[in-house]
Amino acid sequence: MSSSSSSSPNNLPLKPIPGDYGWPFFGHIKDRYDYFYNQGRYDFFKTRIEKYQSTVFRTNMPPGILIASNPKVIALLDAKSFPIIFDNTKVLRRDVLDGTYMPSTAYTGGYRVCAYLDPSEPNHATLKSYFTALLASQHTKFIPLFQSSTSDMFLNLEAQLSKDGKAYFNTLSDDMSFNFAFELFCGQSPSNTKLGSKGPSLVTLWLFPQLAPQITFGLPKFLALAEDFLLHTFSYPAFLVKSPYKKLYDAFYESAASALDLAEGKFGLSREEACHNLLFVAGFNAFGGMKLLFPALIKWVASGGEELHRELRNEIRAVLKESEGEVTFAALEKMTLTKSVVYEALRIEPPVPYQYGKAKEDIVIQSHDATFEIKKGEMIFGNQNFVGKDPKVFENPEEFVAHRFVGEGEKLLKYLYWSNGRQMDDHPTAENKQCPGKDLVVLISRLMLVEFFLRYDTFTVDAGTVLLGSSVTFKSLTKAS
Repeated sequence: MSSSSSSSPNNLPLKPIPGDYGWPFFGHIKDRYDYFYNQGRYDFFKTRIEKYQSTVFRTNMPPGILIASNPKVIALLDAKSFPIIFDNTKVLRRDVLDGTYMPSTAYTGGYRVCAYLDPSEPNHATLKSYFTALLASQHTKFIPLFQSSTSDMFLNLEAQLSKDGKAYFNTLSDDMSFNFAFELFCGQSPSNTKLGSKGPSLVTLWLFPQLAPQITFGLPKFLALAEDFLLHTFSYPAFLVKSPYKKLYDAFYESAASALDLAEGKFGLSREEACHNLLFVAGFNAFGGMKLLFPALIKWVASGGEELHRELRNEIRAVLKESEGEVTFAALEKMTLTKSVVYEALRIEPPVPYQYGKAKEDIVIQSHDATFEIKKGEMIFGNQNFVGKDPKVFENPEEFVAHRFVGEGEKLLKYLYWSNGRQMDDHPTAENKQCPGKDLVVLISRLMLVEFFLRYDTFTVDAGTVLLGSSVTFKSLTKAS
């Protein structure tokens, strides 16, 4: 038996994990309907925390046993118990990217790509090292390429707003995100390939059947039964998206010659395996992540109103005046409020909120209030929407507080988990599951705000939800005075 904490003796009471899985077969269906239709994703967990008076409890997670062999999980919803998921000596992270189920490898050319591998598997270190080296080789392109990509996006945003009186940001952001990811890894714009402007729609088509068990369209409740049957009761076969995937694969294979040369020459990977992995990183991880990241960031910055917008633009413009207008890594580091706003957006709405793993051995964990025993083989589930809002760590946790991580607040970064690890001190390595693009995500989020507030003084939006994230429609945009 091992402990998740070695800093002090366990002086909290050992309790049985509360909650249950309900009747065989029917229990997971009831929980699934609560999760999607009766309560919703947030209240599903909130009501159980209140019912059990515990942030650790047993429940079923969608989609259920017709897609996943075992929907039973132990939920960890506080900042003290949650980090055990990242301990690779105690928790197995094999085939758990999407939760209690794994889409067929037919979606990825027959390969189990890096995201589904546990660090104990030899190929994980090879692929993770490859992606780390590939990103390092492109680091001088990060800033100028993102500036170019966002410049086109803002022109389109202004044109749409001028024409229609409103502009739907998600589509514009998706186009920009795909173009940025493709050009970063492939060295040319997708518009110069056979993809043209179809890349984002092709990736979305490919992603949809893999993620369908996790989504709801938010339809009226009388359609819940039909939607649940179509999305959550069986796996879609990969041949349905064979054509869009092949178009994407061919474009990457033809365009990413230098990236594939690196994989083959330095890491001993076949070009085919490297290309399927590269497409997954660019399409699922990068594009899929930015698809959620940027609308959420803009939504929360919009919620801060004109006062926050004034503070951000003043900071950004003052720092760049000192650096003679050049956006550099050093200049970005000086923008303390801009950094804090990005961290706060990642805290309150992380792009990938759920983490899963299986206990490799019997484990003793601690919440703030009690000690619990997790048995070998049990599935552990963490929800960062609750971990990042732990009231025993964060003051006013449900509020977006732009200055939260400024000054002394930087110490709170040790409780910010969003990238398969903690923001402070943890770094992506071949031995862990932390996102290899962690630092790049923070960088481009800051750059998004910098480029925005160099052009504009303030703005207003209508915000809502769409599938797995936020939707943002611009209503007004005031150009920089």
